[in-house]
Amino acid sequence: MKRNFASLIGPGLMYAGAAIGVSHLVQSTRAGADFGFELMWILLAANLLKFPFFEIGSRYVLATGKNLIDAYFDAGKWILILFFIMTLVTMFPIQAALTVVTAGLANNIFDTGLTTTTMSILLVLITMLIIIIGRFKLLDKLIKVVIILLTLSTFVAVISALNIQTVQNFSGNEFDWLNKKHIFFLIAFIGWMPAPIDIVVWTSLWSQSKFGSWKEQPSMKEVLLEFRTSYFGTMIVAASFLALGALVMHSSEEVLSPNGAVFAGQLIGLYTSTIGQWAYPIIAIAALTTMVSTTLTVTDAYPRTLRHSMQLLFNKGFVVSDRKIYIFWIIVLSIGVILLISYSGSSMRVMVDLATSISIVTAPILALLNYKVITSSKVGKKYQPALYLRIWSWIGIIFLSLFTLFYLCWLAI
Repeated sequence: MKRNFASLIGPGLMYAGAAIGVSHLVQSTRAGADFGFELMWILLAANLLKFPFFEIGSRYVLATGKNLIDAYFDAGKWILILFFIMTLVTMFPIQAALTVVTAGLANNIFDTGLTTTTMSILLVLITMLIIIIGRFKLLDKLIKVVIILLTLSTFVAVISALNIQTVQNFSGNEFDWLNKKHIFFLIAFIGWMPAPIDIVVWTSLWSQSKFGSWKEQPSMKEVLLEFRTSYFGTMIVAASFLALGALVMHSSEEVLSPNGAVFAGQLIGLYTSTIGQWAYPIIAIAALTTMVSTTLTVTDAYPRTLRHSMQLLFNKGFVVSDRKIYIFWIIVLSIGVILLISYSGSSMRVMVDLATSISIVTAPILALLNYKVITSSKVGKKYQPALYLRIWSWIGIIFLSLFTLFYLCWLAI
């Protein structure tokens, strides 16, 4: 049964919706604004080195019908317990940081007059209702529209920025490999570019949900085409944001704020003041859709992950339905984020640093585990990575391991 490409779109774009967020809009733009095009090669290298581990989710689902949470449980209950704990530790600060940045953008664009905290709470409630009422099908459709809109508006913004005169008059900083602040920025930049590796678990869950609705499974070629198009598309979007930062902001004397909400206003203000007020809708759409898509996607991903993990860990210990467990975790996540934002306001730096640290330290472990899963005897040969991807994977594992050691050494200094 042949399908057109549009019908296959889903898991890959859901991945893109989760990946394109703070790492792209904030970190990539900041990299360009602070250091021009110096870190472009690092952005591209980080995406390429991590690629083999992100496509494993779709491969594994197609080969076995199971998701990666099932694979972790089969590999050892303690592995799933550690993953469950890691998810609980990181989900509140990550979701809170995403929400605050999105709320800051919404306030700036629509001039609501609301505080960031109030808008954040409102956003959490709206997102929770969209996910609960619309379920996966609505989310699937929303992400398609949002990502396409984001990509088009970003490309238009980059093309417009190429015409500005300040491009030849860079006066910003150069990256200093002996500067501790620059190194810590680089660590965070690489650690979350394009996204933490545990997102591959989410991809497997979305793939399972998508493929499970079909009577006949898609081919490996179709699945990989859909995911790879989305993956390398997010890399191009990240490079575009870095280019925007370099072209528009690198020569500006304004210091970018580490506060997400303040940064949102600076981002749009600097673009429009340099490119022209006419570009405001383009920049606003690109920025807001980036964060809305990420917020929606992550709100769906964490409850899905925790629901299935609990089902496996506690086996028959639950008498409530899957749907109720899913809604329970959405509510828990929403309440936790509201409390966290209400307590800390718009100061997300400590929480994001904690989440980033956990993601960096666990990255080589998850990469190795996922590689072992996809090359195990439980996966048919035709679904396993080709030789070049296996070599590519080991290069990535070595890179992530050395990067983690480098990060830990810098923490100790």
